[in-house]
Amino acid sequence: MNRSLPAIAVAAFLATAPLLPAGAAERAVAIPPPARDVPATPGTQTAVLTGGCFWGMEAVFERVKGVRSVTSGYAGGSAGNANYQAVSGEDTGHAEAIRIVFDPRQVSYGTLLRIYFSVAHDPTQLNRQGPDSGPSYRSAIFPQSDAQRAVATAYIAQLGQAHAWPRPIVTRIERGAFFPAEAFHQHFYDRNPANPYIVRWDKPKVAAFRAAFPNLAK
Repeated sequence: MNRSLPAIAVAAFLATAPLLPAGAAERAVAIPPPARDVPATPGTQTAVLTGGCFWGMEAVFERVKGVRSVTSGYAGGSAGNANYQAVSGEDTGHAEAIRIVFDPRQVSYGTLLRIYFSVAHDPTQLNRQGPDSGPSYRSAIFPQSDAQRAVATAYIAQLGQAHAWPRPIVTRIERGAFFPAEAFHQHFYDRNPANPYIVRWDKPKVAAFRAAFPNLAK
């Protein structure tokens, strides 16, 4: 779905979507923590994740204790086409992504992955999330170190063996740089709480996070 469509088109789309009360919690998937994790280090660490529209992903992780900042952007393609108009054409190699800067002494990389898989997106949807379809909405992890790559790879295998979902996990481990998105997309959830897309798709996701991980919520 092109979220830049006129409001009347968005309203028409939402009218055909399954309804949830505004802010109602979706059900988080109960999954175990990762069996291995990246050790805490002084200073901050960075994670880059993709899983559908970056508005909702950003909103969830901005509310996690220990997270210092979240930036919406693009990952998987080149600098020359890292912009919303190009990425929406679905042929740049980019996915809508978020870059998370966090304090590993307060929240670990593995814990962020647990939130990512449990509630921030559905890791069994191939090249789509909810109403949005195309490879720019794919589920992918862009490790920022060898340690992150090892933890992410092991956790995907661990969750596959746990059979927490009725379908296989399709999350990919990828390489590529992160490029910040346009200012319009940054902190969109907080700046546009009445936006129809936010109300229908992202407020339930944030509510689900708070319900499933109350000790991790700011």
